[in-house]
Amino acid sequence: MMIADSVRAIWCRELKCDDIAADDDFFTLGGQSMIMFKIQDAFLTELGVEVPMDQMFLNPTVASISAYIESLEAVAP
Repeated sequence: MMIADSVRAIWCRELKCDDIAADDDFFTLGGQSMIMFKIQDAFLTELGVEVPMDQMFLNPTVASISAYIESLEAVAP
């Protein structure tokens, strides 16, 4: 499964929304800090990556946060 698919599945679950496009904005979808914490935790437990809170704000779409996560994996040992 591609990172973007996993990220989209996590967002759909936590935002309780069935259809999230790659360029939909987290905040426009109703995202707020408590949901962001849950997503951050899911990234760690399900994808094995720690995404800092500032990156969640800087990358508020499935596409952009997926690209960020892929960049982390590219530099992982």
